[in-house]
Amino acid sequence: MAAPENLRFTLDNGLRVVLAQDATAPVVGVSVHYDVGFRSEPEGRTGFAHLFEHLMFQGSESLEKLAHFKLVQSSGGTFNGSTHPDYTDYYEVLPSAALERALFLEADRMRAPKLTQENLANQIDVVKEEIRLNVLNRPYGGFPWILLPPVLYQSFPNAHNGYGDFTDLEQASLDDCAAFFDTYYSPANAVLTIAGDFEPDAARELVEKHFGDVPYRPAPPRRSFAEPPPVGEVRGSHTDPHAPLPALAIGYRMPDPIHELDAYLAYLVLAGVLTEGDGSRLEQRLVHREPLVTDIGAGAGLFGPFEARDPDTFSITAIHSPEVSPERVLAAVDEELEKLAATPPEAGELAKVTARWSSGLHADHDRLVSRTLGLGAFELLYGDPSLIYRLADRMAAVTAEDVASAAKALRPDSRAVLLVEPNSMEAGK
Repeated sequence: MAAPENLRFTLDNGLRVVLAQDATAPVVGVSVHYDVGFRSEPEGRTGFAHLFEHLMFQGSESLEKLAHFKLVQSSGGTFNGSTHPDYTDYYEVLPSAALERALFLEADRMRAPKLTQENLANQIDVVKEEIRLNVLNRPYGGFPWILLPPVLYQSFPNAHNGYGDFTDLEQASLDDCAAFFDTYYSPANAVLTIAGDFEPDAARELVEKHFGDVPYRPAPPRRSFAEPPPVGEVRGSHTDPHAPLPALAIGYRMPDPIHELDAYLAYLVLAGVLTEGDGSRLEQRLVHREPLVTDIGAGAGLFGPFEARDPDTFSITAIHSPEVSPERVLAAVDEELEKLAATPPEAGELAKVTARWSSGLHADHDRLVSRTLGLGAFELLYGDPSLIYRLADRMAAVTAEDVASAAKALRPDSRAVLLVEPNSMEAGK
């Protein structure tokens, strides 16, 4: 199913718009994706992109604080926002009759969010509490997405903590906020998506009405975050005071998600072959037969696939007992990768993984919020929202030889290894 070409257009101020009509339920989804994420935030301002996402919910020059929440919820809708490596998204899902309300709200904060010292201070506190809850006071908090990048990557955009360092967050100023908004939160740096039950002509008129007069500012030049992969194996360690058992993460570089999509998809299938279900290679070897680990996982992207441009990360994570050395786990992983590289998976093994991916992608399309966000993200990253409908077929076309080639590329001489040690181990040294 492809989105018709005539459902994409661009306003004079540069805002790209995607309309995806579906009248099966009287509900509409609205999202705005801004081409800015963790990797775009200034050096010395770790966590700033995420902090700014919070600020965008704190009112505007025309609406008081909490008005956005009240107007969406009083319409029977839901809303949220999230920050990713290369974009930040905002969405509402509401009854179809409330489409104009959602468009007004998104255009209103695109035009002029309320940036005050009070709002900045209280949102810094909110983000700090979120970090305490999700990272600092949780076993394996930030594992691997915060802890692995500084081992695998060298440059600040790729290596730094996107959730934020408390000192950096506390030093954020209103001038920083104003500059960030002026640079990245322009219509020309954004994609508006409307999906669900609406009339396209009427929706286009509403988009022009609410977004057409948002002032034009040029989109910032898109930065390249490219850097070479590791030369040799690089290692790092982290002591986790809350972790009951040691853990490790292995990080590898992947093909360019945008310009080498089919090669990238082979790594997604490889992750499934390695760790998806009890019959997967690493589950069988490391959990059931030996056993060396209590938990094993593999995946593309530190947040998941299709959320970043190049470079992106393939990771394998394991939690193991103190009696098992990291070297034993690494050796077993390397042996299984070598077997896959030498002998491609059989047809049934491959089909099982691609079928799961296909059903998962179709289930995502059935959920209006996922479809809305997916269309917007693929317009932003790939310039082709309808690609989300073709992913299942592209995934099914991945061959056993493609998976073997991906396994062969995961070499010990070009990877990062992060070791997580419980505090009790550290104290006993």
